[in-house]
Amino acid sequence: MPFWPLAATLAVQTLATMALYSVPAVAPEVALDLNVSGTLVGGFVATAYGVGILSALVSPGLVRKYGGVRATQAVLLAAAGMLALAALGSGVAGLGLAAVVLGLGYGAAAPASTHLLVPQTPQPVFNLVMSLRQIGVPLGGVLAALILPPLVLAIGWRAALLTELGPVLLLIALMEIPRKRWDIDREPQRRVLGRTLWQPFVLLRDSRFRRLSVSAFVYAGLALCLVAFMTVQLTTVVGLSLVQAGQILAAYQIAGSVSRPIWGWIADRFLTPAQTLAVHGVGLAVSAAVTGLYAPGWPVWVVTANAVLAGCTAGGYTGVAYAEYAMLGGTRRTEATGLGTAIFFFGGMAVPPIFGAAVAAQGGYRGAYMVGAACALLSAVLLVLPRSRGRK
Repeated sequence: MPFWPLAATLAVQTLATMALYSVPAVAPEVALDLNVSGTLVGGFVATAYGVGILSALVSPGLVRKYGGVRATQAVLLAAAGMLALAALGSGVAGLGLAAVVLGLGYGAAAPASTHLLVPQTPQPVFNLVMSLRQIGVPLGGVLAALILPPLVLAIGWRAALLTELGPVLLLIALMEIPRKRWDIDREPQRRVLGRTLWQPFVLLRDSRFRRLSVSAFVYAGLALCLVAFMTVQLTTVVGLSLVQAGQILAAYQIAGSVSRPIWGWIADRFLTPAQTLAVHGVGLAVSAAVTGLYAPGWPVWVVTANAVLAGCTAGGYTGVAYAEYAMLGGTRRTEATGLGTAIFFFGGMAVPPIFGAAVAAQGGYRGAYMVGAACALLSAVLLVLPRSRGRK
């Protein structure tokens, strides 16, 4: 087990994700202070993900030229810039600029981490290690939700955001210690922009990447729909209280966090990564279909059990998916992971608005979730079809 590279990349992912979810965590106070709608927080996250697509595509060249450690430091620097701009800026424009700055680095987190981990990770635990690193995503969200609200009450939202700068800047400094040793494979003459920007898309000539990417897009989009609409659906359709809905959402997040290393272990020991991801698709299809059937009076334990199933599938697949991108990429693992990140972010951006429009047009969730379930099931089938390389 590559303890130090794993600990370092997990810390980078956690702090970067905590920065991303910091503004949503303090949104009520931000809305009150700036006299704007709290719903604008959705635009903040969408902007960060949108710019993150570009940084994910640029990241392979950045990682190759300057090294994986330097790239992770750039991710953290972007997080620090976002926190400073959001806290010290004025108005919605300041928050928008902060989201752009964060996005410029956030998309590089997974490709840079993968570049560092792959050479130092034994094959028998590869999926497990990649899944452990991905715990940083829900962990960052949980830390933002638990730490920032009490700080806001004590010192205000601007000062609360600035307190995050300490750990971020400290980690930037600590990453300098192993930099020469871990960045020994850097290519100083490598171009970062230009034609290299499109290199990740060249991998889609391989049918294996196309199948994986279709599934990644569907899984990412449907997973974000489950999270984004869960509280509203449970309170307006099922009739639960806001507290109960929040507890069920927490159960979803916890299930996703706990299940990630378990799925990685399964993919290392019992199933192939593609088969493991196909199991995720089947589980995601079942949970989405059940979610579409929610009606007034449904027992809380049934809804909670379904949320746990959704968390284990929709919230637990990314570690194995990143590992599969890296393994299929071989020596081009950094480009492959950059492609995967772009696909994840694009699915998370594109699907929820379409889903929301379908819910509004149909006056309910059933049709939208049934279509989502069908797409997840088809994606699972696609993953386990006979596989071949090349233009097929």
